[in-house]
Amino acid sequence: MKLVFLGSPPAAAVALRALHDAGHDVELVVTQPAKRRGRGGAAAPTAVGRAAEELGLPVTSDIAEVKQAGGELGVVVAYGRIIKPDVLAVLPLVNVHFSLLPRWRGAAPVERAILAGDEVTGVCLMQVEAGLDTGGVYRRREVTVRPDETAAELTGRLADLGADLLVTALSGGLGAPEPQQGEPTYAKKIEPDELRLDWHRPAEELLRVVRLGRAWTTVGGRRLLVLAAAGAEAVTDDPGSLSSDVVATGSGGLRLLRVQPEGRRPMSAAEWRRGTAAPVVLGS
Repeated sequence: MKLVFLGSPPAAAVALRALHDAGHDVELVVTQPAKRRGRGGAAAPTAVGRAAEELGLPVTSDIAEVKQAGGELGVVVAYGRIIKPDVLAVLPLVNVHFSLLPRWRGAAPVERAILAGDEVTGVCLMQVEAGLDTGGVYRRREVTVRPDETAAELTGRLADLGADLLVTALSGGLGAPEPQQGEPTYAKKIEPDELRLDWHRPAEELLRVVRLGRAWTTVGGRRLLVLAAAGAEAVTDDPGSLSSDVVATGSGGLRLLRVQPEGRRPMSAAEWRRGTAAPVVLGS
């Protein structure tokens, strides 16, 4: 098929490469503008932008160019912007969405599934319409969420699954979409304060926050990223108190495995602990 592709992050680049490898003619790739990395750094393209350049595909950040691209179908994977009605009017679009719609419509379906403790999630191939992820579903596949799986790991699995689902559906014909069934839930963007570890919460919930990446707390007013952790036996100290490598929480203990102190490199919790004066209270 003659396709137009809209996407931005690495998970979307997986689908773009799969479509190219399957022999589809990608007439145009639309992605978000290149962003400058660090002070004085050069502007870096999105993962989709890099993939398009490597594959020799025309790429733009101007979605208006879709109207003249000559595509038969548009494919959207984590594009990151609302697609306006004037584009929807000239090109049918399908979206690879990383949840089992109507659960977790919106910007952060993988992260919200982990925070909610969902045991099952998946991928939907959905018809794009004016509403937020409200279109009918052409195909869906489910996966089990592994108990210690990070958001990055789960996104990687879903990206592979979604690319395969997309290529398979296009090769066999999309058919008619089925209306979404069930109670909608919404996956709003994760805010930085949601990644702050509140040690009065149960360890089970805090582990879910750590699995999102960039979870943080403070020690003596300085930020400490908690990059990896595991459950531990309950300790009786006040929440936030650190004994060896285990932090007391509202219920159970959280064993720190890997951390990154403010202004320093990532390191094992044991290495950080050796250079930290006792006693330590996290969240202070």
